[in-house]
Amino acid sequence: MFLLSAALTASAAGVENVIEEIGREALAPNSEQGHPLPLLGSWDPSYQWNPGTAGFSPSWQMDMLDRGRHLLPWFHMPEPEMLCQTQQCIDDGSLVWLAYYEAGMRRAALQKLPISFVGTQWEHYLTDDPAYFALPPEANPNVITPDGATLPKISPFGGMAAWYEVGRRWGASPMMQQLQLWYPNPPLVIFVSNNEAVRLSWEDVETDARYLKLYGTGRDDNFKRHVVAEAWIARYRELQRGLRSALASSAWQQSARLFAYEAFGPGWFGRWDGWKEYSLYEPGRIDPSPLMWDGGTPSYYVDRLSGNNDYTVFSPQFDAMNWEFMRQEALTLNPEFWFEISTWDGDSKQRQYLASIGQQYTPDRYGGFVQFAMWLLRPRLVREYRDYAMPRSDIEPWISPLMDAVDRVYTVRPLRSFWRDSTLVAAPVRKHPYQEDIPKEYSEVQRMFLLSTSLDPAEPWSLDTKLPVFAIARVRGEAPNRSWLLYAHSPLGPQPGVRISIPEFGNVTADVAVGGSFFLVKEADKSVTPIVW
Repeated sequence: MFLLSAALTASAAGVENVIEEIGREALAPNSEQGHPLPLLGSWDPSYQWNPGTAGFSPSWQMDMLDRGRHLLPWFHMPEPEMLCQTQQCIDDGSLVWLAYYEAGMRRAALQKLPISFVGTQWEHYLTDDPAYFALPPEANPNVITPDGATLPKISPFGGMAAWYEVGRRWGASPMMQQLQLWYPNPPLVIFVSNNEAVRLSWEDVETDARYLKLYGTGRDDNFKRHVVAEAWIARYRELQRGLRSALASSAWQQSARLFAYEAFGPGWFGRWDGWKEYSLYEPGRIDPSPLMWDGGTPSYYVDRLSGNNDYTVFSPQFDAMNWEFMRQEALTLNPEFWFEISTWDGDSKQRQYLASIGQQYTPDRYGGFVQFAMWLLRPRLVREYRDYAMPRSDIEPWISPLMDAVDRVYTVRPLRSFWRDSTLVAAPVRKHPYQEDIPKEYSEVQRMFLLSTSLDPAEPWSLDTKLPVFAIARVRGEAPNRSWLLYAHSPLGPQPGVRISIPEFGNVTADVAVGGSFFLVKEADKSVTPIVW
């Protein structure tokens, strides 16, 4: 093997202006060929007024843009109460919020950048505000029990008007109006909800009197999931219609796109026989989110509470392999649906746990883990999660490998080419390990893309089975002149001389790094070339 020539790496002088690239890729339509290049975002907008912290503030983001980083700028979603016209509001920090927004918004306006806002669940007022919680049963958006009690839980069968009103409340807020004055004509404005409202589950619909009035008792699970999904679609679209309608600028109304955390199909598809209880699956549709939202950002999280890891079968990597057929279905339902991923390493709790069993979790390991999902799914954006209260010195090392992973797609020519136009290679030698209660219509969809390696443990695999190497490939061209991009990462430590099997090509021997390794494989001359930058 030999190192990829430096001539194949785009020079800084030869690439387009980064600002132009960000705008172009953010506005590009979904396409499997000519696929939009990725961008970076975050859930941490930095509450600049929080003493002792200075997270990913607008000023930090603008500095990263000046350094050539491919960020889609993100700001805190202004609450309706922000910048209200009373002395109390001013005392509560609205003047500081003006300072937080102004420079970044004016800079974005000057450069015609797309922008985004991240925040809480917008519908929380339906339960929190007595003006909605105390509405009569026919208009109340919360659960009304058969005996007439109102529960602090949003119902898909509650009154619709309140949803529109709450949407308008967000769009009409004084600060939102001010932002439009600073930036009158953005090409794209993304609003992202954390989508964590307390909602009535489909399993509990018979606790709501409005459902019982409509459908009675004894309906089967598929029926319940269907009517709940259709009701949520109607209500969330109504909330979004309200928010858009209250925006003062017609440019903002036209460019607004509304996304939600976890607004996507279940990565836990097939992991155990009760997975449908936590989904809105119905025959022929895995998830209604593409009809409910303009985009979704499912969680690619390592989380001690769930018990998953980045080195076992029970991992975000195996969940993400389920998302490929769901992504294709989402684009059939809504061709403009924006698919991105939210990533997290589990913070200190995960690191402490791994240290207790003799492992070290580093930013490099996190970067390798995230790149696996990037090259598996080619998301429009990677949205990194961090606690807003953490100092920048603690969190910046963890976003840096993600910025690198995004930027190298732009600057390393083979990576750019394969991101733009390639096909994910299926690995049919074994089935995806999540095989419980698979619906008939999805029994033949391809869900296994993990390539076989010489370090694979003996089968059968359980959820706790450890995998030293995770490898995938993408292919371009036609036989006998195909080329493959092989990506592999080794979370438990570097693995030299790993034999990896690429279907329709054969075995490749590769040194696999913790932070991930790329190889260009060519059919014509059987060459295997490590890609370096």
